[in-house]
Amino acid sequence: MRRVTLALLGIAVMSLSLLTAPAANAAAAAAPTAAQLLAKTASCTVASTGKYKTDDDVSTSTINICKSGTAYFWKADMDVDCDGVASSVCNSSTDPWYQGQTSFTTSTGRYFTASTTHYYVIPLPSSRFSYSSAGIKPGTVAAVIYNNRIVYAVFADEGPSNIIGEASYATARDLGIDPNPETGGTDSGVTYIVLKGNVPSPVENNATITAKGEAAAAAWLAS
Repeated sequence: MRRVTLALLGIAVMSLSLLTAPAANAAAAAAPTAAQLLAKTASCTVASTGKYKTDDDVSTSTINICKSGTAYFWKADMDVDCDGVASSVCNSSTDPWYQGQTSFTTSTGRYFTASTTHYYVIPLPSSRFSYSSAGIKPGTVAAVIYNNRIVYAVFADEGPSNIIGEASYATARDLGIDPNPETGGTDSGVTYIVLKGNVPSPVENNATITAKGEAAAAAWLAS
């Protein structure tokens, strides 16, 4: 009888563990919210020595690159980058400014595919700001936030040295922004938070990018 009682007790304890473990794991794995990340960008410690324009035809430069802890961030527009491996939506016919290469390559040595991979753009190094001097490596993950949505993306392409605010077709699409490279994008409301020291592998895989980004963002919030 005692053995039966102990066995039943063991089953009960095991059942309780199975019930409580998923809840604990879910709590531990909770990803940062857009509101939490944006709250940490409410104030700007300016890291750039000059301001950027959002577009070539804009007359004034108004955007600073800011720093908070190990992260760099800016609040700007989003132009749609279709550069890299051509697809049905990203090619020389759909994009007047299309280029068949990105500044950096994937784990397979190919250029990124803008219609597939979540990536973002940093301006070429200049007297305003140098990403390499700041320790931002190719492939560094960032949280890109728009209208309370977060897409984690990697640094895959460089833009003009005086213009900021650009990300891939896939990033725009999955943020709910019109991804048309010629007529899409948005004029404002996008926050880019570069989480320095975090490069996913493989760098072109969105699931891996998201996992790395969520962990890096949680660590940045806790720092």
